[in-house]
Amino acid sequence: MDSERRHIIDEACVLVEGPWTHRFVHANGSRFHVVEAGTGPLVLLLHGFPEFWWGWHAQMVALADAGYRAVAVDLRGYGATDKPPRGYDGFTLAADVMGLIRALGERDAALVGAGAGGMIAWTTAAFHPRMVRRLVVLGAAHPLRLRSAILTDLRGQTAASAQLLRFQLPRYEHQLTRDDAAAIGALLDAWTGPSFRSTSSYAEVRDRYCQAMRIPQAMFCALEAYRWAFRSVLRWHGYRFTRQLREPIVTPTLQLHGALDTAALPSTAQGSGRYVLAEYEWRLLDGIGHFPHLEAAETVTGEILRWIKA
Repeated sequence: MDSERRHIIDEACVLVEGPWTHRFVHANGSRFHVVEAGTGPLVLLLHGFPEFWWGWHAQMVALADAGYRAVAVDLRGYGATDKPPRGYDGFTLAADVMGLIRALGERDAALVGAGAGGMIAWTTAAFHPRMVRRLVVLGAAHPLRLRSAILTDLRGQTAASAQLLRFQLPRYEHQLTRDDAAAIGALLDAWTGPSFRSTSSYAEVRDRYCQAMRIPQAMFCALEAYRWAFRSVLRWHGYRFTRQLREPIVTPTLQLHGALDTAALPSTAQGSGRYVLAEYEWRLLDGIGHFPHLEAAETVTGEILRWIKA
């Protein structure tokens, strides 16, 4: 029994101290853990898989110093946020973001999303365009572009998405969390660039992420979003979602992508511009993998500030 207790990870592991404030807000029927720094126009930061809010710690400090209100959130099911058994469909996740902006007392926000958070950012900009002032997406293709590439690019994105297909297996979350989430560490090894893996900070990233994904129910909730994306393809709910996503993005959009991203291939992500009607920029980051905000923190921070000031 004592050995079992030692392997239970408490939500306290995500309450990392720093020049920011932790608090909880209620939005869209759930309680969200948010971390704030600075005052000014709102910049809402959405992490990816297998992350939590801390992935944005470098950007939060810089954004606050530049005169912005930086807010990083633990997405539904992650970190210290509520973990309901349902609500991981694309409609609800976009509504979470809209609800968070309102719960934070703002009318709109500059939205920054990475990986899975980038997919949610694309969706939010399409579904609730008045809520998104500027959009920055890292390591994520537009959802329709990703779906098309998975179905047609067999040697490219289909092969790269093999891990997402494994996520569909029942109870696969238990395989990912066993042995102190060693499988999550292996995913991070595969998805990051080699230069970042050789740095001293990578060990901290790996340790924090593996711990956070071992919080009870966090892994199940994270996989449910991927499972819905596949289950919904042949359902009316998914058809409505796809049809609504075809609405062009009318928010000025900056897309940053790692040239060595093996999860969302650069060739897949680059095709996302076709869905943007507003001002759009694409930038490929040499030597960077799936986590540009960690691997090239200063570059990404500078690009975010440039874009949201425009």
